[in-house]
Amino acid sequence: MCGGEGSRLEAHLEKPLFEVGGQPMIDRVLDALETDTLETVFAAVSPNAPETRRHLERVADSHELPDSLEIVDTPGYGYVTDLQSVLERPGVSTPILTVTADLPLLEPPVVERTVGRYRAAVAGNTAKSDSSETPSMTVCVPVSVKRRLGFSVETVAHGQPHLAPTGVNVVGSEHRTMTHTSYDLRLASNVNRRTDARATERLRSALEENECE
Repeated sequence: MCGGEGSRLEAHLEKPLFEVGGQPMIDRVLDALETDTLETVFAAVSPNAPETRRHLERVADSHELPDSLEIVDTPGYGYVTDLQSVLERPGVSTPILTVTADLPLLEPPVVERTVGRYRAAVAGNTAKSDSSETPSMTVCVPVSVKRRLGFSVETVAHGQPHLAPTGVNVVGSEHRTMTHTSYDLRLASNVNRRTDARATERLRSALEENECE
């Protein structure tokens, strides 16, 4: 989902194009989605972010994006409406993994782990029921983790104020929603404001240092 303006970020460019570690956030997210776990990647753009669409077209023309990427135009009326536009596209079926473009520390192992958790949960439920319907799943992190790292908390999970949605979800075919709580610090980084961008750079540097040790 990459059709937002990012007005809260107060940047001179569209939110998906805001750079972290010298790379646009949308590119970092697309890199994270290059995994065998996923079949097709849909980039949901909107009239609110025309430069993001042009950027994706240029990168696609240069063959720097996976062949499975498809750019989808949405009306730009909000997350739910834009997501519905994607779900109504011919050939798209649930369950589908959704990821916002402001998760610059997302990496393939995080994506694979999330999909694995979902599949395991669905398999367990299917064993107990004859229903072929699949639930949705919201991935959250503890609010305390986000605040400790210096990230803003824009919203909390319904009925669970100690959890904050990460922007990673699985949309199923029924209304029932499961909540998966992750303690992966990379999912705590959700860049909505300049303070979030600074916290992300600090966390990115710390994670890279740990990898080198």
